[in-house]
Amino acid sequence: MAAGEDEDEGTSGQPSSKRLKVEPEKKKEKRHKVDEDEIQKMQVLVSSFSEEQLNRYEMYRRSAFPKAAIKRLIQSITGSSVSQNVVIAMSGISKVFAGEIVEEALDVCEKWGDTPPLQPKHMREAVRRLKSRDQIPNSKYKNILFH
Repeated sequence: MAAGEDEDEGTSGQPSSKRLKVEPEKKKEKRHKVDEDEIQKMQVLVSSFSEEQLNRYEMYRRSAFPKAAIKRLIQSITGSSVSQNVVIAMSGISKVFAGEIVEEALDVCEKWGDTPPLQPKHMREAVRRLKSRDQIPNSKYKNILFH
């Protein structure tokens, strides 16, 4: 065996070029198995939903912020054009953020003894509570780190 071959072969006894092809296949199999497990868990969860919960879940899955509006907003803030991937990511983050506020507002509504639909007072209190827990940054006051 030559000295150059020594470096190309690893502990598996296969040349590095063969190992590189095998490793992605193993990762794909593992990822595929994880995806199947997640799908199965979601099917069990969704099958246990009541009619009302199923309707709410379907509405959640179909809802999205308009991509054009998100793109305009980001471009107006940054002053430069953004890729479609950035728009998709920001749209998803916005959806999660809105969901957290609505969940907190529903908790406020229940705690105050009110019944849905949510009112602006519930939403304002939800935002106030999330800010007090530092889950929403306070944009009014900028911390100056260096003078």
